Amino acid sequence: MDNVSSYLACFLLLLFLTHARADLPGTWELLVPDAGVASMHTAVTRFNTAVLLDRTNIGPSRKLLPKGNCRYDRNDALLKRDCYAHSVHLDLQTNQVRPLKILTDTWCSSGQFLPDGTLLQTGGDLDGLKKIRKFSPCDASGTCDWEELNDVELAEGRWYATNQILPDGSVIIIGGRGSNTVEFFPPRKNGAVSFPFLSETEDTQMDNLYPYVHLLPNGHLFVFANTRSVMYDFTRHVIVKEYPKLEGGPRNYPSAGSSAMLALQGDYSTAEIVVCGGAQYGAFLMQSTDTPAHGSCGRILAVGDDENPKWEMEDMPFGRIMGDMVMLPNGDVLIINGAMSGTQGFESARNPCLNPVLYRPDQPVGLRFMVLNPGTVPRMYHATANLLPDGRVLLAGSNPHVLYRFDAEFPTELRVEAFSPEYLSADRANLRPVIEEVPETVRFGGSFDVVVSVSLPVVGIVEVNLASAPFATHSFSQGQRLVKLAVSSAVPDGDGKYRIGVTAPPSGTVAPPGYYMAFAVNQGVPSVAKWIHVA
Repeated sequence: MDNVSSYLACFLLLLFLTHARADLPGTWELLVPDAGVASMHTAVTRFNTAVLLDRTNIGPSRKLLPKGNCRYDRNDALLKRDCYAHSVHLDLQTNQVRPLKILTDTWCSSGQFLPDGTLLQTGGDLDGLKKIRKFSPCDASGTCDWEELNDVELAEGRWYATNQILPDGSVIIIGGRGSNTVEFFPPRKNGAVSFPFLSETEDTQMDNLYPYVHLLPNGHLFVFANTRSVMYDFTRHVIVKEYPKLEGGPRNYPSAGSSAMLALQGDYSTAEIVVCGGAQYGAFLMQSTDTPAHGSCGRILAVGDDENPKWEMEDMPFGRIMGDMVMLPNGDVLIINGAMSGTQGFESARNPCLNPVLYRPDQPVGLRFMVLNPGTVPRMYHATANLLPDGRVLLAGSNPHVLYRFDAEFPTELRVEAFSPEYLSADRANLRPVIEEVPETVRFGGSFDVVVSVSLPVVGIVEVNLASAPFATHSFSQGQRLVKLAVSSAVPDGDGKYRIGVTAPPSGTVAPPGYYMAFAVNQGVPSVAKWIHVA
């Protein structure tokens, strides 16, 4: 082929790829060119801000603490006098960041919002191993910062643990490296309680870390580690049920895919769990960056009328390690971030998976996955994804290096982006509801009204769905859930408005007490959420 022909072939291929990209659903936008820190952990607060949190023993970040506010740690191998921020407060309205001061090491820690909206943050490495911290959120003009609790600590060190809020508003903290136990916050007198299932699921790679934990509507916990899962009664500390093994290799850290509990709805008597992706066993031990990731997903009825449920298997369009599963307001699941080969760990993955995938649970097997518009920023190890109140998904972090490094093929990532699913496209703007009236607080089982306005006449049911604000880290959103509330038909209320009768969740087993994003959803298109306190 001559040079002209080669040039023409390349041009046509580029043109094809450009058009193919433009035809895929979803849009991307850069929110913050440089947040100063690579967010290993991210949480969205009820003040429409986000907390981005890295680890402390990582050397200089790109964000300075305020003058005179340095951290002093004689045991820090890199910076005895550390004047750099390792956490920031992001204003989601202006995209401005404010440095926060964290004192102890939060590397691979865990977190969960308490009923009053305070972010509980637990464990980490080194001096943070048994530490308990709190962040009491404020609006963008406030000066809220991290608080390290000195009068209480964890019963055991927790590194790579998982937190889950419980029906009474307390938090269970499960597992961690070398910690095959559970404990609670506020602390209980029995301290750490043995949970043998975790030791049983440990292998030579420790594929039982950051277990996937979901609070089921029957009040028990679904706990998944490695390839096995159980229903756990945390009040009696017994296993109620063991589910079949999920085939396809390990699914938890350091081989993690991701997991989500599908939307709770109807009479809340059933719950389905989905686990997708992961690394092949041995990839972590060999530090193999070219071992293909799993592409399989398993879905199981964790609670329901089937006493012997089995995993329903299907394949994603791409193999994916380190993907994040984000519950969207309409009940679909966004699978985003990650790599197509390798494993979790420093310098351990390649082939970033730039295409998000939409999982539509109501579709039949074989039609559930939709490939979406690819991004351009690789987000692999130590990246996060969180639902925002406006329906977008916040993307932060990615640092596959021991320290910050910007001269590598996959550099430390300080940019913060947002992905807009197809429901936010311009051609659906006339369907998007606006919440005009909603109570700030609702009681379990109580009735209340929501008033919405919509440009086009409402046809069918307008849903009112509650989305929690989870703590996202290491490809799993701790405490994530979506609850579809019982609603009446939308009744015209004058001036293009509609009134909807709504029934609050019946109990804390369906929706643990706390702050939720309340979305009105019209024909799959969500409103901007209003924060509502469920108590």
